[in-house]
Amino acid sequence: MTTDGVYVYAIIRAGKPLPTDSSGVGSPAAHLRVIRQGRVAAVVSDAPANLRARRRDLMAHQDLLLRLTGQGPVLPMRFGMVAPDEETVLAQLAACEADHVAVLEHLADGVEVNVKAFPAQNALRSLLAEDKNVRRLRDEARHRPGYEANVRLGEAVASALESRAAAAGRQVLRELTSRARAVASGPEVHGCVLNVSFLVGRGDSDGFRSTVEQFAEAHRERVELRLAGPLPCYSFVSAESASVRTVGV
Repeated sequence: MTTDGVYVYAIIRAGKPLPTDSSGVGSPAAHLRVIRQGRVAAVVSDAPANLRARRRDLMAHQDLLLRLTGQGPVLPMRFGMVAPDEETVLAQLAACEADHVAVLEHLADGVEVNVKAFPAQNALRSLLAEDKNVRRLRDEARHRPGYEANVRLGEAVASALESRAAAAGRQVLRELTSRARAVASGPEVHGCVLNVSFLVGRGDSDGFRSTVEQFAEAHRERVELRLAGPLPCYSFVSAESASVRTVGV
């Protein structure tokens, strides 16, 4: 297989073995190896030429990170991190060894759980029961139907649903923060009123998930919660710690 540099999957503590039967990106799948420098090491493979974000490669990258996380703390790289050669990787490991060790200690026995909150679907009945303004606009649209009346009603419904979901999101954020070791806000997502990741102890992840599910059930007429995890701890690694060079994928 023609290669184009060294593909970097993660940084781990030196001396940790690779998961058995693991493989890397590319077709055929690249052979994994470990480059060690002092107290840390990088999990790498040859980078396939013309690497693109194909589903098979995305899944291979993610699966390896999850398996590595099962063996100890991992500083995960985003898909597409490629260094020109092994010497570049070793130089980066040497220059940032102390920082990498500190991050790995912070992430020890931790996993990331992401929670997104959206306005509840099919909640118009409960909204009408509690929101006088929406009821008034509904009645006006019935008595004087027309485009403007419908627009005002639609905007009021959307705003009220979002407001209720945001309030529920703030409440669940308070509850979950007390159960997490760290919290990181995620980027804005269309239609989403809350996008937050939590660093949770691996042994606490089931209880954390149960708390989210119980809250979602109790507030299903106000908010829809979408939970993802356990995940590699992307949100709790600085961009500087997790940068080599990103190929155009």
